[in-house]
Amino acid sequence: MNKCKFFAMVALLSVCILCSAAAKEKEVIYQPYELDKLIHEIDEPCAPIVTEDYIIFTASVDLRSVGIAFDFENFQTIHPFQILMKVDADGNKTPVHMFYCYERKHKIQTIKYRMIMDGLWTTDPLNPNKEYDDSVNLYFSKVDNLGKIYEYTEKTKDDAIRFIYKGETGLNLHLAGTFTNWDPWIYTLEETSPGFYELSLPLPTGKYYYNYYIGLTPVLDNTNPEKAYTIDGRSASVIVVD
Repeated sequence: MNKCKFFAMVALLSVCILCSAAAKEKEVIYQPYELDKLIHEIDEPCAPIVTEDYIIFTASVDLRSVGIAFDFENFQTIHPFQILMKVDADGNKTPVHMFYCYERKHKIQTIKYRMIMDGLWTTDPLNPNKEYDDSVNLYFSKVDNLGKIYEYTEKTKDDAIRFIYKGETGLNLHLAGTFTNWDPWIYTLEETSPGFYELSLPLPTGKYYYNYYIGLTPVLDNTNPEKAYTIDGRSASVIVVD
């Protein structure tokens, strides 16, 4: 990274972080249930917590404002932390920790990052894993050995549906649904790694019911929690294309 460019960017973002973080802390931001539960189980600031879906960064509530910037965004975006408040039986609020949740959508093994704490760029004091970059004479905090992110059936950026199945290796796995009139012989999923099957299929806007098939035996999509019963009484997975 060019040293002059990096420090110019640091100066600009440092000016923005205080007002940005203050605004974010006042927002009521609703988290998915599983993430919200995980955040509330953190009793005090700690080293980054890594799950299949998220990396949770925390900081002390003694700080006025905290932000975080990542290498995969070239440190050009500062993500402000929020404050977790616990409420007792009398309605009294107590701050527990500040936090930022990164949703793991990038297929990367290592994340380097820096924090801004009360307007000053620094490494994460709760994370002992650091790396020195002599091109800018700075230490960067690291989270590495992340492993594979959780993958599931979903719409892709090129407007296709990427169907995913996880199971035994060596299966001859087919896909059928309302988009094939339940013909199980048109589409076959490819086993791209042991026990991991996938198929990308462009579908027009609509709501679709589908199953995977091993021979003529239907198998629900074990990466998609959306399930339903079709008119003819079969159990099926559901995907909506909008």
